[in-house]
Amino acid sequence: MKTIGVIANCNKERAPAVLGRIGERAAALGIDLIADEATAGLLEAGSTMPMDELFNSADGVIALGGDGTMLRVVRAMGDRDRPIMGVNLGGLGFLTSVAEEEIDRALECVASGEVDIKARSLAECTVMNGGREAARYRALNEVVIGSTSSRVVALDVSVDGDYVTSYVCDGLVVSTPTGSTGYSMSAGGPILVPGTCAFVVSPICPHTLSSRPLVLPDVSEIVVTGESDAGGLVLTADGQAGQGLGEGDSVSVKRSDRLVRVMHLPGHSYFSVLRQKLNWRGSSM
Repeated sequence: MKTIGVIANCNKERAPAVLGRIGERAAALGIDLIADEATAGLLEAGSTMPMDELFNSADGVIALGGDGTMLRVVRAMGDRDRPIMGVNLGGLGFLTSVAEEEIDRALECVASGEVDIKARSLAECTVMNGGREAARYRALNEVVIGSTSSRVVALDVSVDGDYVTSYVCDGLVVSTPTGSTGYSMSAGGPILVPGTCAFVVSPICPHTLSSRPLVLPDVSEIVVTGESDAGGLVLTADGQAGQGLGEGDSVSVKRSDRLVRVMHLPGHSYFSVLRQKLNWRGSSM
């Protein structure tokens, strides 16, 4: 890869210093850098382009910040297929697999083509009203249908047209394998290895102990509908996009035809990330 786009969360305290290192190392390796307007103000190297043009011109993209930055870049990329490398500047960072101290090695691997690229599935979410499509979203992590008030809601769930149950809860998370370590895990859902072909449906604070997370094949269509007295509902995709839901609206979640390609350093281990981020230490005996 000879041309790399750089998009940073410029509010991160370490962003200026890390962008300076990226500029210096990229120049030494013969990598051309392209930055969006906000990032370019701190990068002091390469050229500046609007984000849409950046995706069209770059061979790959470095997202500098945290998981939220990665999700923002994936959403902005739309249908364009560019591999993304996430560099973590603090926080938990399950998606941003490259640490700040690995920047030099990461750029060397990008320049030599030695990065390990893994495909991640996306959820495609469609809001239906009266049998017509009202809106569509994609999510790398999860789709959440939640209440806009402190009241519990009743959400009917069906899979491929087969009624499952009505969850009385604070909301519902439909997670991809990538997002299984996010909101879904906080709601009691299982961790799925990213290559798993499945969704997880996790009720948020269900009002019965018999309501458990459900793992489904990702070839399924999951439809969620609020009962008539559900009150205000809101849909969010990856915590960054969404809308309010009205009476009669239903939400369909399926696996998207599109994939996201994520760049890792050689030797990257997903289980090593889990051990580090979740402080797995094994038995103390």
